[in-house]
Amino acid sequence: MTPENNEISIESKLKGQVNLVLLGLNHVNDKGSFTLTTGITMDDPIAGGSSAAMACGAIRAFVQSAAVEMPRGIRINNISPNILRESSEKYGPFFPGFEPVPSQRVALAFRKSVEGAQTGQTYTIY
Repeated sequence: MTPENNEISIESKLKGQVNLVLLGLNHVNDKGSFTLTTGITMDDPIAGGSSAAMACGAIRAFVQSAAVEMPRGIRINNISPNILRESSEKYGPFFPGFEPVPSQRVALAFRKSVEGAQTGQTYTIY
Protein backbone atom coordinates (compact mmCIF):
# COMPACT_ATOMS: atom_id res chain seq x y z
CA MET A 1 0.00 0.00 0.00
CA THR A 2 1.27 3.46 -0.87
CA PRO A 3 -0.14 6.88 0.04
CA GLU A 4 -1.09 7.38 -3.62
CA ASN A 5 -2.97 4.07 -3.88
CA ASN A 6 -4.60 4.70 -0.54
CA GLU A 7 -5.92 8.04 -1.82
CA ILE A 8 -7.60 6.23 -4.72
CA SER A 9 -9.56 4.02 -2.30
CA ILE A 10 -10.47 6.96 -0.10
CA GLU A 11 -11.49 9.28 -2.94
CA SER A 12 -13.40 6.77 -5.05
CA LYS A 13 -14.65 3.89 -2.89
CA LEU A 14 -15.20 5.76 0.38
CA LYS A 15 -15.84 9.42 -0.39
CA GLY A 16 -17.62 8.65 -3.63
CA GLN A 17 -20.32 6.65 -1.87
CA VAL A 18 -20.56 8.87 1.22
CA ASN A 19 -20.87 11.99 -0.95
CA LEU A 20 -23.53 10.28 -3.07
CA VAL A 21 -25.65 9.98 0.07
CA LEU A 22 -24.92 13.51 1.27
CA LEU A 23 -25.71 15.06 -2.11
CA GLY A 24 -28.71 12.80 -2.69
CA LEU A 25 -30.49 13.44 0.60
CA ASN A 26 -32.45 16.37 -0.82
CA HIS A 27 -33.40 14.40 -3.94
CA VAL A 28 -34.50 11.01 -2.60
CA ASN A 29 -38.17 10.54 -1.80
CA ASP A 30 -39.46 10.42 1.75
CA LYS A 31 -39.03 6.83 3.02
CA GLY A 32 -36.65 6.20 0.11
CA SER A 33 -33.35 4.39 0.53
CA PHE A 34 -29.68 4.34 -0.29
CA THR A 35 -27.76 1.11 -0.80
CA LEU A 36 -23.96 1.27 -0.75
CA THR A 37 -21.56 -1.49 -1.78
CA THR A 38 -18.47 -2.83 -0.04
CA GLY A 39 -17.06 -6.35 -0.23
CA ILE A 40 -15.69 -9.35 1.58
CA THR A 41 -12.19 -7.90 1.98
CA MET A 42 -13.30 -5.86 5.00
CA ASP A 43 -13.92 -9.15 6.83
CA ASP A 44 -11.55 -11.53 5.06
CA PRO A 45 -8.37 -9.79 3.85
CA ILE A 46 -6.51 -10.51 0.63
CA ALA A 47 -2.94 -9.66 -0.31
CA GLY A 48 -2.75 -6.12 -1.63
CA GLY A 49 -6.23 -5.27 -0.41
CA SER A 50 -5.55 -3.24 2.76
CA SER A 51 -6.64 0.10 1.37
CA ALA A 52 -9.84 -1.24 -0.15
CA ALA A 53 -10.62 -3.13 3.06
CA MET A 54 -10.15 0.06 5.07
CA ALA A 55 -12.52 1.97 2.78
CA CYS A 56 -15.09 -0.82 2.96
CA GLY A 57 -14.93 -0.91 6.76
CA ALA A 58 -15.43 2.86 6.87
CA ILE A 59 -18.47 2.58 4.61
CA ARG A 60 -19.94 -0.08 6.89
CA ALA A 61 -19.43 2.23 9.90
CA PHE A 62 -20.92 5.17 7.99
CA VAL A 63 -24.03 3.18 7.06
CA GLN A 64 -24.58 2.01 10.62
CA SER A 65 -24.18 5.46 12.15
CA ALA A 66 -25.89 7.45 9.37
CA ALA A 67 -29.00 5.28 9.69
CA VAL A 68 -29.91 6.94 12.98
CA GLU A 69 -29.54 10.42 11.46
CA MET A 70 -31.45 9.97 8.20
CA PRO A 71 -34.37 12.40 7.86
CA ARG A 72 -37.88 11.74 6.53
CA GLY A 73 -37.77 7.98 7.09
CA ILE A 74 -34.95 7.49 4.59
CA ARG A 75 -33.10 4.20 5.03
CA ILE A 76 -29.49 3.30 4.28
CA ASN A 77 -27.91 -0.15 3.97
CA ASN A 78 -24.77 -1.78 2.63
CA ILE A 79 -24.30 -4.83 0.42
CA SER A 80 -21.04 -6.74 0.93
CA PRO A 81 -20.58 -9.56 -1.57
CA ASN A 82 -17.87 -12.15 -1.98
CA ILE A 83 -16.23 -12.44 -5.39
CA LEU A 84 -18.93 -13.08 -7.99
CA ARG A 85 -19.05 -16.39 -9.80
CA GLU A 86 -19.54 -14.52 -13.06
CA SER A 87 -16.27 -12.60 -12.65
CA SER A 88 -14.21 -15.32 -10.97
CA GLU A 89 -12.26 -16.11 -14.15
CA LYS A 90 -10.87 -12.57 -14.18
CA TYR A 91 -10.61 -11.83 -10.43
CA GLY A 92 -10.34 -15.32 -8.93
CA PRO A 93 -6.53 -15.24 -8.78
CA PHE A 94 -6.78 -12.34 -6.30
CA PHE A 95 -9.10 -14.39 -4.06
CA PRO A 96 -7.45 -17.80 -3.58
CA GLY A 97 -9.62 -20.22 -1.64
CA PHE A 98 -12.69 -17.96 -1.72
CA GLU A 99 -15.96 -19.53 -2.84
CA PRO A 100 -17.54 -17.30 -5.49
CA VAL A 101 -21.23 -16.43 -5.13
CA PRO A 102 -23.75 -16.15 -7.96
CA SER A 103 -24.77 -12.61 -8.87
CA GLN A 104 -28.41 -13.64 -8.39
CA ARG A 105 -27.79 -13.93 -4.61
CA VAL A 106 -26.25 -10.45 -4.59
CA ALA A 107 -29.22 -9.08 -6.55
CA LEU A 108 -31.58 -10.46 -3.91
CA ALA A 109 -29.65 -8.61 -1.22
CA PHE A 110 -30.04 -5.37 -3.17
CA ARG A 111 -33.77 -6.04 -3.45
CA LYS A 112 -33.99 -6.68 0.29
CA SER A 113 -32.15 -3.43 0.96
CA VAL A 114 -34.35 -1.35 -1.36
CA GLU A 115 -37.74 -2.94 -0.71
CA GLY A 116 -37.30 -4.10 2.89
CA ALA A 117 -37.83 -2.20 6.13
CA GLN A 118 -34.39 -2.44 7.75
CA THR A 119 -31.84 0.34 7.94
CA GLY A 120 -28.22 0.57 9.02
CA GLN A 121 -27.58 -3.03 7.95
CA THR A 122 -24.74 -4.69 6.12
CA TYR A 123 -25.99 -7.64 4.10
CA THR A 124 -23.08 -10.04 3.65
CA ILE A 125 -23.19 -12.50 0.79
CA TYR A 126 -20.20 -14.73 1.61
